[in-house]
Amino acid sequence: MVTQTEADLDDATLVARSRDGDMQSYEALVRRYQGPMYRLALRMLGSTSDAEDAVQEVFLTVWRRLAQLQEDRAFVGWLYRTTTNRCLNVIRARRPQADVELDEHESTSTRTRPDHAAEVSEQMTALGQALTGLTPEQRACWLLREVHGRSYDEIAQTLGTTTQAVRGRISRARAQLAEVMAPWR
Repeated sequence: MVTQTEADLDDATLVARSRDGDMQSYEALVRRYQGPMYRLALRMLGSTSDAEDAVQEVFLTVWRRLAQLQEDRAFVGWLYRTTTNRCLNVIRARRPQADVELDEHESTSTRTRPDHAAEVSEQMTALGQALTGLTPEQRACWLLREVHGRSYDEIAQTLGTTTQAVRGRISRARAQLAEVMAPWR
C-alpha cells in the first residue's frame, strides 16, 4: 500500500528510492504513470490486450534498468520513450495492422444525449481508423503531441530523432487526419 507520503513525493525522489530497492516507491511511480502509458499504448496498438502487455513489459523493463537512468528527473521522458519504442516494435512485428479500438469511456458519457453520444462515438471510430492510416512514427508523434501534450523536443528525445523530423511527421499526420476527418466538420 502506498502511503500518503509516497504519493506526495516528486518523481526524482521516488526514482532515487526505487533505485535503492524501495518497492513501494516504484509502485507509486507505476500507479502515477500506468494510466497515461496505457492510453498511449492503446491508441498506438489498437488492442487492449496488446496495450496491457506492452505497458506491463515496459514497467518491468524500466524496473530492471532503473540503475541505468543517469538523471532521476528524466524518468518520465524515459518512460514515454520506452513505451513508444515498445509499441513501435509491436506494430512492426505484426502485419497487417489491426483496427484501432476506441476508448469507450471517452465516447459514451451517460450525461450526454444519446444522439450526441452516438455521433461522438462515430467520430471516434473514424478517428481511430484514420490513425491506423498513419505510419507508426507519425502516429506516435501525433499521439505524444496531441493526446499526451509532450513538447516537440520531448518527442524527438523519445523517438531518437530531430525536432524537425517530429514537426514534419506531425504536420503530415495532421494533414492526413484533416483530410480523412473532413466529412465530420
